[in-house]
Amino acid sequence: MEFTAPTAEQVLAIKVNAAIDEIAAHERFAAASPDMVEAIVEGIGAFASGEWAPLNRVGDVEGAVLANGTVTLPAGFAEAYRSYVEQGWNAISGDAEFGGQGLPFTLSANVIENLGAANMAFGLLPMLTVGAIEALTHHGSPAQKALYLEKLISGEWSGTMNLTEPQAGSDVGALRTTATPITEGEHAGRYRIKGTKIYITWGEHDLAGNIVHLVLARTPGAPEGTRGISLFIVPKFHVAADGTLGGRNDVRCVSIEHKLGINASPTCVMSFGDNDECIGELVGAENAGLKAMFTMMNSARINVGNQGVQIAERALQQAQYYARERVQSARAGSPDKAPVAIVEHPDVRRMLLRMRALTEGARALLYYTAGQVDRGTLGLPGAQARADCLVPMIKAWGTDIGCEVASIGVQIHGGMGFVEETGAAQHYRDARITPIYEGTNGIQAADLVTRKLGYEGGDVLIALLADVAAGAGDAAPALKALAEDCIAVARWMISDASLDDKLAGSVAFCTMCSVAVAGWQLLRQVDAAEGALAVTKPVIARYFVEHIVPEARGLKAAATAGADLLYALDAAALAG
Repeated sequence: MEFTAPTAEQVLAIKVNAAIDEIAAHERFAAASPDMVEAIVEGIGAFASGEWAPLNRVGDVEGAVLANGTVTLPAGFAEAYRSYVEQGWNAISGDAEFGGQGLPFTLSANVIENLGAANMAFGLLPMLTVGAIEALTHHGSPAQKALYLEKLISGEWSGTMNLTEPQAGSDVGALRTTATPITEGEHAGRYRIKGTKIYITWGEHDLAGNIVHLVLARTPGAPEGTRGISLFIVPKFHVAADGTLGGRNDVRCVSIEHKLGINASPTCVMSFGDNDECIGELVGAENAGLKAMFTMMNSARINVGNQGVQIAERALQQAQYYARERVQSARAGSPDKAPVAIVEHPDVRRMLLRMRALTEGARALLYYTAGQVDRGTLGLPGAQARADCLVPMIKAWGTDIGCEVASIGVQIHGGMGFVEETGAAQHYRDARITPIYEGTNGIQAADLVTRKLGYEGGDVLIALLADVAAGAGDAAPALKALAEDCIAVARWMISDASLDDKLAGSVAFCTMCSVAVAGWQLLRQVDAAEGALAVTKPVIARYFVEHIVPEARGLKAAATAGADLLYALDAAALAG
């Protein structure tokens, strides 16, 4: 079925949850006027629906193909990407000094949402470039910015993150890729990079003129662990001082993964320095790569949470269409025994309401997070710390929601959902990677209860939850109670829980907090909804508060149970 961008829902979330008008009141983002916001949301929605969505199915079936070190995509991808670049969509939030439009991150998030909902695998290409832009903007030298940012911001060149290695997995500190200083010759002052990276999304392809790899590696004598990693620019093609492209660098794709989903996104094994001639350029100082990595990762984690919204929206639309068209069985209890569209059956309605409530709640959380990022950029007090607390929530809960909604979509299709030709299974397959990459959801939950809960002794997170409780007020007592439960768990973790206890309860706690904030932000949409949304939004919000919120309250016991039971069996008994 065709994909239609949910423009009205997105505009509402941008206005209410991101509060774009408040952001635009500051000179830096003054261009984000109401007319501009609506034009961007409508424009990218039409583009994504018209040019990227039709490639979703062929991308899944044919996938990316590696031959002789070159990855090619199915027919139509190159033209669609070129159109994306030419229309300027990649440059929405880029620095105006380097050809960007200088608009808020919130609007860039909307571009990413629409592209990914239309074609999640394809949408990963610009999404990874955003991370490279962020890293160079914050940590690159003036010369590096001048050389790389304009082409990355336009999308003419794409970017990647090269973190993971076969032996290290999520343990970045265990990486072995080396960077040896070059002291003589044309590359003096740079480094020879040597090593292997795995799971490199869009690490090789034929759509962009150059690929700018950002690679974590160790210099000679670097400290062990994360304290000894540095970040390097390693372009696919060498770049001269005037920006022209030279010969091929000594970096190549040796294989691409055969995956459960996102088949049109080449997931590459990248080999650096097979001929000892892979040239890289240090970003920032030696051994300071971790800070730059987290700049990339924070951006990527929000955008992966965005992917949860994307795939949920796509699965929802397909399930709604099928439920209207599929005729089966009479309505229970009806005197008329003629079969009806399955949307008339109670359990299908339950599933559709759940899909909508989760999708709209996750979108509200996404744009609330994006709005806080923009406020942090403006230097508004407390905004960046609040955004930091929201990042693990949108990444973890947002992607959990993507998986759940896609799974329900398959269920609504019944047996036909298990058949590839309907397309429902693709959404489920595509969604499943999102809780894994850019830091597994367990890592996100651990980040929340260790690093983020520690902000100002817990005051940052507790203040957020207090705002939820105040916002819920007497109108939504269950939501207020959930926020109070979250505060109680937070205080227990701060004062009484051991590290193991915190980690044991982290996933449950992260879910509780996410649902609380999402429910609060969804309720805020009700009063501002207009037109058709004024009819649907109160019902969707009520379902969220009456069904989703109580489930989250039920997680309090797990959040505070402690770690003893997890270690009641030794490793042999548990996994033997």
